[in-house]
Amino acid sequence: MGTEYRKQSASTGHGEYGGPALVGRQRELLLLERALDGARSGTGGSAVVLRGEPGIGKTALLDWAAARAFGHGFTVLRAVGVEAEVASAFGVLDQVLRPLLAGSGALPGRQRVALEYALGLRDGLPPGGFMVGAAALALLAEEARRRPLLILVDDLHCVDPSSKAVLAFLHQRIGDLPLVMLSTTRPDGSALEGWPTHPVDVEALSGTDARALLRQWHPELAATTAERVVDEAAGNPLALAELPRQLRQEHQRGIAPLPERLPLGERLERLFTERLRSLSAEPMRVLLLTALGGDEAAGQGGGWWRAAGGDGAEMALDRIEASGLARLDHAGRLVFRHPLVRSAVIAAASEAERRAAHRTLAGYEPEGDARRLLHEASAAESPGEPLAARLQEAGSRLALRGADAEGALLLDRAAALSTDAGNRARRLTLAAVMSARGGRLPYTARLVEELKQGPVPADIAPLFAYAVVYVDQSHHMDFESSFTLLPRALAGLTATAARPFGDDLAEQAFFKLLLATAYTGDPRGRRALEAHLEHVSPAARLCHRAWADPPRTAHGVESELRSMVERMTNEQDTGKSWLLLWTASAVDAADCGLWRLFAGQHAFATQGSVAKARAYRHFLRGRWDTAQECLREADAAAEAGYHSNALLFRHYYAHFLAGRGDERGLREVRARIEPAAAAARMRFVTDQLTHLGALAALAHGRHEEAYGRLRRLMAPGELPSGLPWFHLPFFDFVLAAVRCGRGEEAVAHVAAGRAARMDEISGHHAFLLAAADALAAGAEEEDAEEAEARFAAAYAVPGADRWVFDLARLRLAHGSRLRRRGRRAEADDVLRAAYHAFLDLRADPWAEQCREELRAAGRAVDGAAGGGATGGEPLTPQELRIARLVATGLTNKEIGVELRLSPRTVAAHLYKVFPKLGITSRAAVARALGDLTEV
Repeated sequence: MGTEYRKQSASTGHGEYGGPALVGRQRELLLLERALDGARSGTGGSAVVLRGEPGIGKTALLDWAAARAFGHGFTVLRAVGVEAEVASAFGVLDQVLRPLLAGSGALPGRQRVALEYALGLRDGLPPGGFMVGAAALALLAEEARRRPLLILVDDLHCVDPSSKAVLAFLHQRIGDLPLVMLSTTRPDGSALEGWPTHPVDVEALSGTDARALLRQWHPELAATTAERVVDEAAGNPLALAELPRQLRQEHQRGIAPLPERLPLGERLERLFTERLRSLSAEPMRVLLLTALGGDEAAGQGGGWWRAAGGDGAEMALDRIEASGLARLDHAGRLVFRHPLVRSAVIAAASEAERRAAHRTLAGYEPEGDARRLLHEASAAESPGEPLAARLQEAGSRLALRGADAEGALLLDRAAALSTDAGNRARRLTLAAVMSARGGRLPYTARLVEELKQGPVPADIAPLFAYAVVYVDQSHHMDFESSFTLLPRALAGLTATAARPFGDDLAEQAFFKLLLATAYTGDPRGRRALEAHLEHVSPAARLCHRAWADPPRTAHGVESELRSMVERMTNEQDTGKSWLLLWTASAVDAADCGLWRLFAGQHAFATQGSVAKARAYRHFLRGRWDTAQECLREADAAAEAGYHSNALLFRHYYAHFLAGRGDERGLREVRARIEPAAAAARMRFVTDQLTHLGALAALAHGRHEEAYGRLRRLMAPGELPSGLPWFHLPFFDFVLAAVRCGRGEEAVAHVAAGRAARMDEISGHHAFLLAAADALAAGAEEEDAEEAEARFAAAYAVPGADRWVFDLARLRLAHGSRLRRRGRRAEADDVLRAAYHAFLDLRADPWAEQCREELRAAGRAVDGAAGGGATGGEPLTPQELRIARLVATGLTNKEIGVELRLSPRTVAAHLYKVFPKLGITSRAAVARALGDLTEV
């Protein structure tokens, strides 16, 4: 049996009525069963978000999963989000991790301290850095060594932003742990902003299932009444349970006609409202205090409401429990039957009653606590500068702890209470920047628009400019404000030695200007960046060198970057980390040494930048099985309001499509992103789409077309300015020129690369130059020995095997040359290495080019002249099972679940299946199996 740490849910919902038998939820139960089986069998972790309307049965599914997991020996950790506690930073994380804190001694010291600060176990502020996500992951991993885990989070839409950010951070990193995360949320609002998953929608019950459930709960109903209830409930289990309870006996028995119904949401709230009207003032006061105070209010334990409710609290409790609206749980906490009850209680109270309740609740919170200040703000009848100043101070403290989103909420409330217009603008500006850092971009956009309606004080103008640019770049995909506002902001920030915002804002403004310039190539940005180079850090200057004009400015960048990363600690600020990540992206040098700087930074904005860098790195390093992650990240970014990121993730997905020669897919992505990129003047995207079109043409052997496309980007023998990623089309230009018979142009281009000392920029630049040199030399048929030496030199470039796709294309060209010169045995080895690399990448047109070369050399291709369907080496039983599942359209992950294998093991089997069947793609498996059956 497992260990279960339960937190009482705010919604008993379906589970309270239906017990262990859930009607009409076969699809959801199968999904949850598979997730638990995967963790239990060691296949890997998974995460599921159940999304549905109130009362639809989400909590019942959590209850079912908890009971199932407990029976299988899981550790079950459970938490619930409460709207009244959304400003309580890390409150839900505390609920999840508190039962495991006894094992925190196994954590590294820095992680343990960061976690204890975040959970309020230490006083004061953290010493620096923000490693809460990494610490939480390490603590869970330690528990997972003993038994599998199930984490349940109910009402994700009411989880405080800091906890939600940590949960999202964990969401992306549990794949290798025996851990299942199961959360619930409502379909409205922004609960899943930045959440890296697609939710599972818990739909309304079918008519048949609704009738079965209604009979189970209310067998006494007349048939006509039951049909009317089913019709009005519209498949909502809570409505099926509640509607009959409101009917008089003559209605239930079908004697009297039923009353007219209201829309579902309003009807359920009206049901609770009617019940609330039957209560006297004292029970209503206790309910209102609970609704506004939250389950953990005042830190006085579950019975805090007794003291707040006064002498009549116990009698009030009896009446409340008799009404069925709320009940005491095992810890003595007053728990609402459903979240809608909380909403109905608050809606039923007058403004004066709500203010009075907030004043009472404030008295039960410690001085200076954020919850106390929020209650005081809600109780205030008019603006007041002293309270506004206290809210600002508390919000700033929260931001220093890494809880930017909660800090922004306090600053927003402080602005609303400000009596001075200038102070209001200052507080709103600070709130906008905090919310941007906390990954709440739509909220930032709203604050910025509000600020634009009035004057902004001069002392806050640079910070306001940064907030405007942040929203314009990330949300609106508009870079014009970057060139009109940031140069002035940088001038103001660097004009004097006294910097009211410290060095960080100047660095961030410089980075945003650099980003806009790299994306658009706008000369205004280049001029402003050069004017302020002396005022920024070495990291910013290195980043500028990497992007300004790489053939002339980026020499030595990779080696300097690695040295800087080695010296940098995790405690240094996020701004420096972003600069180094962007530098690494310019020279294709993002690696694990850099990832550690982001280990504890889990705001959506930060993780979005890391995810983009990873996607590009996966393309370069041959991790093409991860291509679909780009689309998932794009959807998550779009939902969170990061429209530029959404476009860029699809842009990186286009790289995989182009490499595989998937021209139809490339056209679809291009049609989706090119108009928006062109409107934003994002040459970074539009020029790369031109290059990707050429790459796809090369895959299909249309070399003249590819040459024409590449000629739009660069001329023979010239390495243009304004093309920071010039090295990628550089190699393809030489390849296309050679295959088109333009050997002299290829040689001139290589000479330009040598003259620019391209090999001194990075390892990838060095390999591409050496590979292009070999291609150009290989075009000169008369000097065989020199050409072979050039190919050997390219293979010998340190780290050449990292660039899987480029190396395979070099081998294809080399093998083709060897075959044409009659060196068939040597050609066979080289071509087969390229062939298998292309198969692994699922780059079918390139694999077919290898097959054609092998056939021209009189060599049998693996699987084509004797495997599988043609009578050669047969498939093993396991390979045959996997092949048949592939033929049905299942993914590697789905096949792994079916056969209890890891996705990597499935991929390894397919690596052997394809050559045996003589095919190069999944789409051909069904046909090949049919041929095999005939044989």
